[in-house]
Amino acid sequence: MIGIGLMRRFGVLVILLAMGIVWGATIPLTKIVVSTGYQPLGLIFWQLIFAIIVLAPIALVRRVISGPGRLSPLNSQTLVYFLVIILLGTLIPNSFSYLSAAQLPAGVMSIVIASVPMFALIIALALRIEKPVTARIIGVLAGAVAVALLIGPKTSLPEPEKAIYVLVALLAPVSYGFEASYIALRAPKQLDPVTTLLGASVLGIFIVGPLAYFTDSWIDLNIEWQGPEKALLASSVMHVFAYVGYIWLVGVAGVVFSSQIAYVVTIAGVLLSAIALNEIYSNWVWAALALILVGMILVQPRKMTLQPVKE
Repeated sequence: MIGIGLMRRFGVLVILLAMGIVWGATIPLTKIVVSTGYQPLGLIFWQLIFAIIVLAPIALVRRVISGPGRLSPLNSQTLVYFLVIILLGTLIPNSFSYLSAAQLPAGVMSIVIASVPMFALIIALALRIEKPVTARIIGVLAGAVAVALLIGPKTSLPEPEKAIYVLVALLAPVSYGFEASYIALRAPKQLDPVTTLLGASVLGIFIVGPLAYFTDSWIDLNIEWQGPEKALLASSVMHVFAYVGYIWLVGVAGVVFSSQIAYVVTIAGVLLSAIALNEIYSNWVWAALALILVGMILVQPRKMTLQPVKE
């Protein structure tokens, strides 16, 4: 029995690493996507379409297995929830991420996006969802110093004049931080994460589609696909599978253990960007990576033990 338990725990750890690497790989793929000058709204529209194509069969299978009671009611509460999720979790952060990804190295984007838990903590403290803890406050300060290293020293970025885009990129984790607090306060009990992501994506195409069309951001994919188009499909599908895998991981190993996937995503994003895109980083960037990882460790809840794997 002990051997089986260890094997299951090892399997969960392997899955955590795999999901983190997949998630991290979407960051250099995003850099490839924006290399052609595609505009954010057009990219977000197709990202939502690909997400629906992947999530709809998953939701249907879960619906068949679980029976009629699985279907979540569609009412004003769920529609408002989907609207906030699509705005704070996709439209706003992805717009700023795509804009900044076109100007910054993908490795730097990996470091910036790692500040999500720090902004989430700041917002949660402001809303009194969380209580201040000294170690976690120090973690937030470590994250702030990491950002300062990226935008301060003249040698931190290949093109120092583009340091302003680090601040633009930071608007994405700020948005995710507000999303996290909103979910903690307003998430309908009858909605599971897969249903939420699917519902928000469906609502999102009716918002983003017209915006993309009327702002001349529309992307016609009825062409011969090259690297950017293939990267868009790959990153969209990989993101959905990583997200669904993360939700499964939370169910079998607990939230605290699963949250450590953030470290894997950040490190994988930096290393894969260096390998796939031949990016070279200054010592300031590596120092920022070290500080952001320290900050992430400190802002985590104190109990970091692996929860028992559910039978």
